[in-house]
Amino acid sequence: MHKHIDWDLPGAHSVSSHYARDPNPYGKPHAGTILTARYQGATVRVRVEAYLDDDDTSIGEVVALVDPLSGERMKNLGKLTLGDLVRLPDEKRAFETAQKSQDD
Repeated sequence: MHKHIDWDLPGAHSVSSHYARDPNPYGKPHAGTILTARYQGATVRVRVEAYLDDDDTSIGEVVALVDPLSGERMKNLGKLTLGDLVRLPDEKRAFETAQKSQDD
């Protein structure tokens, strides 16, 4: 059974918004795809196990929790832990943000 997560809104990094403006075909996630979302300000990576076409939602395992400022990896954050099985709706998917270098 998957864990319910209240994902952060992706804002300007929204995958859905980007592809709504892009004339190229949008590829739906498939098993093995790594997706990105935001949770409590952190970057979350999810490895897709299944995609539900009817809901435009991926089901997958949390494989990384990353602090967006330091790049530090975490084992848990709030109620989310590495290895959790979660649902990730397409509208909550986000593009990865670039890490700031120490020179920035």
